[in-house]
Amino acid sequence: MTDFKFDIEDHGLQYLGATRIEGPLVVVERVRDVGYDEMVEILDVHGLPRLGRVLDISETQAVVQVLEGTTGLSNQTLKARFLGESFRLPVSRQMLGRVFDGLGRPADGGPPALSADRRDVNGLPINPCARRYPREFIQTGLSAIDGMNALVRGQKLPIFSGNGLPHDRVSAQIVRQARLLEEQTGFSIVFAAMGVKHDVAEFFIRNFRESAALARAVMFFSLADAPSVERLLTPRVALTLAEHLAFDCGRHVLVLLTDMTNYCESLREVGTARGEIPGRKGYPGYLYSDLASLYERAGRIEGSPGSITQMAILTMPADDISHPVPDLTGYITEGQIVLDRDLFQRGVYPPIAGLPSLSRLMKDGVGKGYTRDDHPILASQLFACYAYVKRVRGLADVIGEEEISPLDKQYLKFGDVFETRFLNQGEYENRSIETTLELGWEVLSLLPRDELHRVSDDLLKQHYRDQTQIAAADAGPPKED
Repeated sequence: MTDFKFDIEDHGLQYLGATRIEGPLVVVERVRDVGYDEMVEILDVHGLPRLGRVLDISETQAVVQVLEGTTGLSNQTLKARFLGESFRLPVSRQMLGRVFDGLGRPADGGPPALSADRRDVNGLPINPCARRYPREFIQTGLSAIDGMNALVRGQKLPIFSGNGLPHDRVSAQIVRQARLLEEQTGFSIVFAAMGVKHDVAEFFIRNFRESAALARAVMFFSLADAPSVERLLTPRVALTLAEHLAFDCGRHVLVLLTDMTNYCESLREVGTARGEIPGRKGYPGYLYSDLASLYERAGRIEGSPGSITQMAILTMPADDISHPVPDLTGYITEGQIVLDRDLFQRGVYPPIAGLPSLSRLMKDGVGKGYTRDDHPILASQLFACYAYVKRVRGLADVIGEEEISPLDKQYLKFGDVFETRFLNQGEYENRSIETTLELGWEVLSLLPRDELHRVSDDLLKQHYRDQTQIAAADAGPPKED
């Protein structure tokens, strides 16, 4: 065992040496007055500092997680100083328009954030009685979301995707277009990326800059070549700033977290290094509570006009929605937006699956006083008709399309038009909710009136159009001789 000494300096004890260095972990013995999650300054043989935090503590030793990796550290020459507080981030409204690394250090060549207000990145628990129920429709400009899976202010609604699907393009479009109907100004954006490649980071920075969204955004990047344990702090850093902007500055904040699967992989890596008993697919047994500690920081609070709306992107390994990460995420959040590989391969953008996608709070943010009276009924009827299309397609695959009934053929036509007209739209096409609802009625009008069982006669009189009306509308006004 290494001999331990300590030097008393002006700002605390400095411990010399470590008993073990394993992966991102360093074990320091005979520590005094050290607490869980306390920050640690680690000095290498050249005297260069690295940040760490206490991951486990006992009467005889402290397990330190080195956020910048342990490469180049030596058991004999390592020096550790415990700083007496958890990781804190200086928060300021002036951080908008800036790009930082995963720990909140400048990555855009600018100066460090200057603020006397330094917040614990773990946040403070919110009294459940102080929470306001999420309401008020957020228009994203995407018909597949606004029409059938509406996002509500204060909601947490993740995007379930797969490798190679355009989740980055979809999320960037949401950032560009998201707004509340009664307000012309957009959301302040807090963007956090964990384990993404450089080209993905460049895509978001360029996209935000070209759309002028960067002026109202702050970006945190823990890139793929950064130490993986850094990813465990990145979403907490981003949410800490979001809480300041929302609850202190009164802003509406949209938080985008990508990729939460990479975050969970880092959590599994650290758990393995600590020798924890693994749970499903090797993930730690506390994966659910750890994810909840991030997702539950979204919402609205009594007395504050601001709000945090959260969208987390996660890629499902092998498109498996029962994988532990999407499975547990679905239990915590209020629904999910699922990207479909079959739609993507058929050229539909955004390839948002009609049936697996769900917004559990949609009913509280649409309809009278929010969007339009017919919105909830229209969405329900679209879901019902599209579900029948899926069954008819399955039957046609077995017996052949020529053998199905004329009505079923009408449903097949409805399904094709629904996907190509309603779901499909341009990457820079921003549809109003009125445009989305009118498109919904247009595709429903492809079906016989008596098939629309969920729609009242009054709504049918107002919105249903037979095929001669649709053809006349598409042709435009008659030409003069």
